[in-house]
Amino acid sequence: MTRGANFCAVILAAGESTRMGSDKALLPWPPNTSGTQLGGQTFLSAAIDALSSFSELVIVVAGSNEAQLTPIVYAHGGFLVTNPAPELGQFSSLQIGLQEVLNHGRDAAIVTLVDRPPARATTLQALCAAFAAAVGEKWAVVPEYNGQHGHPILLGREMISAFSKAPATANARDIERQNQQHIEYVRVGDPTVILNVDTPDDYAALASRVPLP
Repeated sequence: MTRGANFCAVILAAGESTRMGSDKALLPWPPNTSGTQLGGQTFLSAAIDALSSFSELVIVVAGSNEAQLTPIVYAHGGFLVTNPAPELGQFSSLQIGLQEVLNHGRDAAIVTLVDRPPARATTLQALCAAFAAAVGEKWAVVPEYNGQHGHPILLGREMISAFSKAPATANARDIERQNQQHIEYVRVGDPTVILNVDTPDDYAALASRVPLP
């Protein structure tokens, strides 16, 4: 039996970006180390635009950077929610984002992190198709590139429940391991799914690693 889904997308963007030295959500995309936005896009705005075609609503979880992210989120048709205690870590932001998914009456989520280029449309199409075709015991779909698991991840109501019921101090990876049998891994030819941009060097190297849009 296949499953239908009404997706909300969730972008986790509440981190302090301490190793980068500036908010990763606001980094220009495509990469530009001069700090100007050649295409008028940032990691955050590009992620919202990419996910909008595959979800009914894009939810951005902000932290102390709420004021800086608000105009970008609303200019691109997203919805903003704030983590009041981002120091608790990324998992607390995930729980807040997933609660908003439930608050909006949706039963599935596409979750990604803001510290990376947006996944390709073909990748998102493949992940959504795999989710739609998944039988009942599969609760989530995760992309895999060169043997590494990445983002965005697609969550059904069962996995949303597993994340939501865990303590705020939990780790998403541990919960995924506990429910390994319920996860389907989908091989994709898109290196963006495993990229993390944590430092200025990571960002400077990005243009040579990923074909520009």
